[in-house]
Amino acid sequence: MSPSPSGRLRELGITLPTVAAPAGAYIPARRSGSLVFTAGQVPFVDGTLAATGKVGAEIGADDAYGLARVCALNALAAVDALVGIDAVVGVVKVVGFVASAPGFGGQPAVINGASDLLGEVFGAAGQHARSAVGVAELPLNAPVEVELIVEVA
Repeated sequence: MSPSPSGRLRELGITLPTVAAPAGAYIPARRSGSLVFTAGQVPFVDGTLAATGKVGAEIGADDAYGLARVCALNALAAVDALVGIDAVVGVVKVVGFVASAPGFGGQPAVINGASDLLGEVFGAAGQHARSAVGVAELPLNAPVEVELIVEVA
């Protein structure tokens, strides 16, 4: 029997962060039926944006991969605060936005940072549909933003 998501986080040595206060008129996560939708999460670490700039210019793709992982952790924290991480039975969809320098086309590899983390935490239940989109700008000049849709029991 595989461990619960909270048990898997402990095994991985990961502590979910505190949910960032919304920067506008929205909430971090909302449940509708058996689905939880998170707001887009940027790579805040201890209340501070971990990096700013465009991927493919100021931020390298490898660093952006790590930032996408942070975004996913922040989204999981929002899910945990709303329903508890162990209520998640599967990840349905990941949407990732990458603030991209002209000519940068590696958005899928960047958003793999979020997808890989979800696989580590949820195993097969972490497999999901996904969009990885390059954009000109993100809020606060963040390089990456990730939102999740998860199914809960």
